[in-house]
Amino acid sequence: MAAALLDNGLQSARGGTIVEALSYALEAAQPAVKEGFTVREERWGGDLAAGQPLPIPHQLFKGNDYWFWMGTDSKGATISVHIYDKNGKLVEDEFWQKGQKAAAKIRPKRTGTYYLLVEVEKSTEERTVWSLAYGFR
Repeated sequence: MAAALLDNGLQSARGGTIVEALSYALEAAQPAVKEGFTVREERWGGDLAAGQPLPIPHQLFKGNDYWFWMGTDSKGATISVHIYDKNGKLVEDEFWQKGQKAAAKIRPKRTGTYYLLVEVEKSTEERTVWSLAYGFR
């Protein structure tokens, strides 16, 4: 499935939804919010099979700091989000992964289109519901 702006109705075989996955992403955002980051209303979500990364193009502006937070409500799943430039070079400044959450941070050196690569690295489910939120300062 291609990523879509948040589709609240998508549900996994076991009953998890994108809204539940989003709650994990927003929970991951809390430390950055305390540091002055503003969470944007634009969010993405979908379901992915393990090992099938999905690139999401997004415009970023030089001079801003950005955090991207990914979440899933699937216990035992390992997820990741990474940031690449138009040439396919990994450009994030920081990355972390903890349980059902993952995040990547960047301060772009130039304005342009970047690619957020979201992935379910492993899961016990055939398809795992995920959500991605972001913030800036």
